[in-house]
Amino acid sequence: MPCYQCPLCHLPLVRSDNVWSCEGLHRFDCAREGYVNLLPVQFKRSKIPGDNQDMMHSRRAFLDAGHYQPLRERVVGAILALQPQPTGNWLDIGCGEGYYTAALAELVSQGQVYGLDIAKNAIRAAARRYPQVRFCVASSQRLPFNDHALDGILRIYAPCNPAEMLRTVKPGGVVVTVAPGPRHLFQLKAQIYPQVLLHALKDEQFPGFTPVLSESLSYEMDLSGAAAAALLQMTPFAWRASIDVMARLSGLSHFTCETDFIIRAWRRDSESYDPIIAA
Repeated sequence: MPCYQCPLCHLPLVRSDNVWSCEGLHRFDCAREGYVNLLPVQFKRSKIPGDNQDMMHSRRAFLDAGHYQPLRERVVGAILALQPQPTGNWLDIGCGEGYYTAALAELVSQGQVYGLDIAKNAIRAAARRYPQVRFCVASSQRLPFNDHALDGILRIYAPCNPAEMLRTVKPGGVVVTVAPGPRHLFQLKAQIYPQVLLHALKDEQFPGFTPVLSESLSYEMDLSGAAAAALLQMTPFAWRASIDVMARLSGLSHFTCETDFIIRAWRRDSESYDPIIAA
């Protein structure tokens, strides 16, 4: 069954050679790296949407160093707790360079893992590195997937459209999310803001889904100055940081910073499924 949906007319897309096309005669060429751009120009809010090259390279360096490895392992554990043998079509929304997408691809058998991000440069880098994943440039507000085409969605920090998740996830399928907890990167924020506020927790509710898991993960990272600067560069705080702040962080011999993550999961409602709420 085709999984991609045409972003213009919403008919199924079928691949022939290096082109995805629909019966409405819309065509989307695969890039040399293997990804497909399903973000029509009229849906863009800026000329180059998403994270810039500096943010992308900083994030890749930081993640490759293993500083968020405990989070990746916890996310894998959460998925396996819900589906001990994940199969079918899974989507990583806001996948960036594919760090978590690749871990998801190692789990899923007899199916296909997709990665979606609005940043073309991040998708290009991800497609080069992880050819086992199908990557696309697209908006999380308009998922280019057919109705009930997905068995699961992973969403780490990325914005989303709950109505689109309801449309695309099969009954009984799952959504796993990661959001910042109250003290996430508290010490890093203290380098930028004169008064640091705890991150406000958002009680997310997804119509048509039942919550099945909620847990927290927190640990301290002992970083070099270069790693601390990379961490800052990959976050939205970088827009508020002065050159002096970046130079000061880079010059440190070490920098200790807290992480604080909230991992949650929901299961798509169906008449045959009797949910059990996990504490």
